[in-house]
Amino acid sequence: MKHALIPFAALALAAAPAFANDSTAELTAGGLVLRQSDTIDMRSEDLYISTEQVRVRYTFHNTADADVTTIVAFPLPDLELEYEGDYTFPSDFETEVAGQSVEITIERKAMLGDTDHSAILAEYGVPLSPDADWEGFDRALTALSDAQADRLASIGLVAVDRYENNGETRRYIRALWTVRQTYYWEQVFPAGEDLEIEHRYRPSVGGTAGSPIGNPDFMASEWGQQMAAEYCMDANFLAGARRMMERSEYGYVVERTLGYVLTTGANWREPIGEFRLVVDKGDPRNIVSFCGSGLTRLSPTQFEMRRTNWRPERDLRVLLLSPAE
Repeated sequence: MKHALIPFAALALAAAPAFANDSTAELTAGGLVLRQSDTIDMRSEDLYISTEQVRVRYTFHNTADADVTTIVAFPLPDLELEYEGDYTFPSDFETEVAGQSVEITIERKAMLGDTDHSAILAEYGVPLSPDADWEGFDRALTALSDAQADRLASIGLVAVDRYENNGETRRYIRALWTVRQTYYWEQVFPAGEDLEIEHRYRPSVGGTAGSPIGNPDFMASEWGQQMAAEYCMDANFLAGARRMMERSEYGYVVERTLGYVLTTGANWREPIGEFRLVVDKGDPRNIVSFCGSGLTRLSPTQFEMRRTNWRPERDLRVLLLSPAE
């Protein structure tokens, strides 16, 4: 049996979150580190993405004449805590290998740029991620002493807002770090055989009410141009956003964003043999924009993209606009 030794790593979700392709990894003192595989091919990937569920099914093939044991990592997009409340957290993560459930380990890091500050937060008793418990997370921040809070602020991990209330100086502490998280497990790839791996989970969804995308001057701003490039908004989508805003009873539209980390699929020995993507916008009234070509409409809400022998060069970002109700 051939073994691949492996070290610790990361991944994450942002204000406009995402999900990820499997990749082999190494466990090192610094965390999970993704490595390119020289024996394992991704024969196929079938990905379904919506605001309610992400499902992805892979077929891998070990080309070696011996079993390969390695760590498989599934990174999630970065969670930027500065944008508290602008997104939901991923949940209900399930993994099956050859139809059998497997136990997953989660690695989390508190990042500022490329620097991991997890140790100092653990020292001060602050969770790295609030998950769904923002109240408990805020209590941990509130429990910091002034010296601890000021030290974290000097690093850039928090902002400390002080204000007067009935003649008393009070504090409000806001987290500013990015949560980077990776799901991983040890996997045996049998020699010369296919192996099917499937993930299902409820994704993190970012968004805001009162999206500016339908405004006539949206594309005049640098931010608007960046968003248009990130989500490949075309003239038809922008015109649809304007119509939706004009028809809205409240004069605005609701924006939701999600994504999927595709580029780790380049870590396998060969390009992805057969790739299929289905994006489901949920409600037929919604409009959707993402970067893709050769799309086929499968239903009033679903759009399909297929690729053969494909190495993804960018991650998937999906933008949905809904009527305000």
